[in-house]
Formats: sequence, structure tokens, C-alpha cells
Amino acid sequence: MDRVIIFDTTLRDGEQSPGFSMNAMEKLEMARQLARLNVDVIEAGFPISSEEDFEATREVARQVGTLEGAPIICGLSRVGLGDIDRCWEAVRHARRSRIHTFVATSDIHLKYKLRKSRAEVMKAAVEAVRHARGYCEDVEFSPEDASRSDFDYMCDVLSAVIDAGARTINIPDTVGYAIPTEWAERIAHIRERVHGVDKAVLSVHCHNDLGQAVANSLTALMHGARQVECTINGIGERAGNASLEEIVMALRTRRDFFGLETAVKTEEIFKTSRLLSHITGVHVQPNKAVVGENAFAHEAGIHQDGVLKEKLTYEIMKPEDIGRPSNKLVLGKHSGRAALSSRLKELGFDLTGSDLDRAFKTFKDLADRKKEVYDEDLMAIVTDEATQIDTVYDLEYLHVISGTGVIPSATVRLKKDGESYQDSGVGDGPVDAVLAAIEAITGMKGRLQDYSIRAATSGKDALGEVAVKVDFDGTSVSGKGSSTDVIEASARAYLSALNRMLRSGQRPKDAGGV
Repeated sequence: MDRVIIFDTTLRDGEQSPGFSMNAMEKLEMARQLARLNVDVIEAGFPISSEEDFEATREVARQVGTLEGAPIICGLSRVGLGDIDRCWEAVRHARRSRIHTFVATSDIHLKYKLRKSRAEVMKAAVEAVRHARGYCEDVEFSPEDASRSDFDYMCDVLSAVIDAGARTINIPDTVGYAIPTEWAERIAHIRERVHGVDKAVLSVHCHNDLGQAVANSLTALMHGARQVECTINGIGERAGNASLEEIVMALRTRRDFFGLETAVKTEEIFKTSRLLSHITGVHVQPNKAVVGENAFAHEAGIHQDGVLKEKLTYEIMKPEDIGRPSNKLVLGKHSGRAALSSRLKELGFDLTGSDLDRAFKTFKDLADRKKEVYDEDLMAIVTDEATQIDTVYDLEYLHVISGTGVIPSATVRLKKDGESYQDSGVGDGPVDAVLAAIEAITGMKGRLQDYSIRAATSGKDALGEVAVKVDFDGTSVSGKGSSTDVIEASARAYLSALNRMLRSGQRPKDAGGV
């Protein structure tokens, strides 16, 4: 078939990497956007890894997987039968559910990690698939570390699990070891060697340790694979996974070469990328393909001259193709709720009720501070509001004194459960003073590990977006906030991390996976 299945593992492989963990509320918000993006499969989590991951996966299945036309909701499971039971309990509520089970097949993993023989692993894989088929017909199997596995043995395992009922066989380059030419040969030979391969969809899951994840994924598609496992912004363990937006736009832009298509609504790509950045507090690198800030920017004179004459001289995609706004002025301080709602719908945000009320209030506050409100500002407002829902502490008042020869001090008032709490603090700078005041109110001391700031738009009155990573007694949490005042944005970002810590607590991580 000429249709490629997009299997999104942002909420599983992407989320389990350092700095990208999400609580249940954030996973739900991201899953809803992935559904709007129209991915085929959402791998929502690794249910056995923790109680929180189980609950998050279950809620994604219940609230997103039950919608009309919803993606398949998938959970990851090791080959232990108890793992599979737990996985099914989490995903069974969806209209369409999938159990994805895996076990390592490379001699390196068998000897040092599993300490099992090839025969034992083969038996466990077959039993796992059969057990999973007792719950649902849609069962996927992955031989972890496939790129370093003995080829004949791996093919024997794949043949056996297909015979046991696996309907998708996924070939993971778990450590990003493969090079496109040899990866192409391996995929092609699997199609020739594995018995019953025509009964299953052939999939790939490529990591980016050598920067080859997207190239390997596209190469696999050229040699018969028809499912790609990928993540938004390419997040994932170590150097990350194959980037969904790069694969999808490569297939769309070079349809003449690949002759393949996806069902992804590309106009939702930029919005999805930005939402993930807001939820995790991690910015996309400026030169990131497709979604980076410089992806459609031109500074060199010869490039600018060419683009002014004809965009096709240096642009192979249109910003509109991925839903990227053009930074045009759309609204001002005199604009009303209806105008805001209409423009947000054009940008892909259909807000109603309290969600629209919050966005409108934030918009009016912003419009009072700056003369021109751009599409990028509106996107920042909405995505920032989405990450502030269900907070413990809300910022109510902030006053900072700072300057040359003055000890920076701050007074902060926070609201919690309808009650206001106020305190002050001093520090080495205005941000440090604000954080000291917040710590005095909350009684929670956090250590700032990372701090970054960027402008959402151009101009001295641009909306500033601050991303922080805070260590609370050994637990690292990300947060993000925006405002035309960078001190206020810093306070909101820190509160975002603190609220996230209070809501989700520390979650143990399972290092396993494909």
C-alpha cells in the first residue's frame, strides 16, 4: 500500500527522556492535539512502569480514544504476562486498542541485561504475543536492539511471533547504530526471510544517536516498511527519535520521489510542536527542520533577493503548509471576544466557555501593554493558558525593585484555594528575589538548573517566553511562562514547574523500551 501509518510515541519514548516527563493532565492535552494532527497511533505510555503512567495511559484511552475517528491508543509492555495484563487494563477503554510488546534479541542484551538464552527469549516472545491476542487483535511486537541482533535469529523470532498473532512487527534501531544503506538491506532482507511477513505491517523505530533517524526511517519506507514510529520535535531517549514533522513533510514535499502519503493534517504540525515546547519547557533549536524559528527565515542578501522575487527560489515548503502563522497584525486593545475567537479558530484553536474567557482576559492584558498583537502572540497565549489549568498556586501580584547599587527585592502575592498569601524576598538579581519570595510563601525550595528566554515576536514590546528547569529535592521539573515583562514571565515559569511538582510528584522511570 502507498499509505504510511504514523505511530506517534511522543507520550511514551519521548516523555520518558530526561527533561520531558509529563503528568496525566499534560499527557491528555498533548494526546488531544495529536488526535487533531490525525496521527494513526498514539503510544500513550508504559503502564507497568508506574501508577501515574498507568493512570495517564488509561485516561488517554478513555478521553481521547473514545472520540469519533480517534487514533488507535497503544500501550507498551515487556513480554512478562503481568506487564501485558496491566497494559490491556490501561488501553482497553479506547475504541481501538493496541498492545505493543517487546523483548531484546541482540546477544549484547541477552548476555548482560536479560541473562537469558536465545531459546528462552524466543519462548517468552511467542507466549507474550499469544497472551496479548487473547485481549485484542491488534498486537505489535518489537525485537529490541534489532540493528545489532543476529539476523537469522531475529528473523526466526519474527516468524514465530507472526505465527502467534502479531499484526505489526516493528524493527527498532534502539541505539541509533544503523546507517541508511545497511538499514535498507536489513529491512529488504526481513521481507524476504521472515515467514508470514505479508500478514503483518512492517514498522521501524529509529533513534538519532548518529543523526540518521529520519534518513533511516525514510530508507525503510522505500524498502517496504509501512509504519514509522516517531515523535514531535524528535524528542526521545538520548539524542531522540525520528522527527514526525520531518518524515511527514519529506513524504509530502517529495511525493514525486517516494510515492507515499500519510493522513496527517500538516496544518496542525507547528501548533503541535509549540504545545509540546510549552508543556515540557524545552524550546526547539532555531535551525530545527520544519518547525525551528529559522526554518523559513532568510538573512543572506542573495537569499533575500531570490525570495522577494519568487519564494520557490529558496523555500520548498510554505509556512501555511504546517500551520505556521505569518506574524501579521490581527488584533488590538479594542478588539472583542468574537474577533479573538474567530482569529483563534483560523489558527486552529476552537475555544469556548471558560477557556475562551481566560484567553480573552490574557489577550486584553497583553493588548494594553503592546501596540501590536501578532499571531505568534496569540499562539503563545493559548498554549501557555493550556499548561496553567488546574494549578495549585496562581500569581496575583508582583512588585520588584532592582537597579545599580540597589539590593534587588521582590514582593509576591499568590492565590491558593481562594486565599491570598504574600511575602517578600531579596536576591542577587530581580529573578532571584522573586523566586525567594515564592519560596517564602510556598515553603518549597527549588534549585534553578536551567533558565532560557526567547521573544515570541520581534520588537521591544515582544512577548517573552521563559523556560526553566527546577530541582526540588532531587526531582527535576520543567516549567514555562510568558509575559511582556520578563520578570513576570520568569515568575510564571517557576510557578508552572512548582505547580507541576505539586500535582504530579516524583515518578519513577523505567529505563526499558525500544
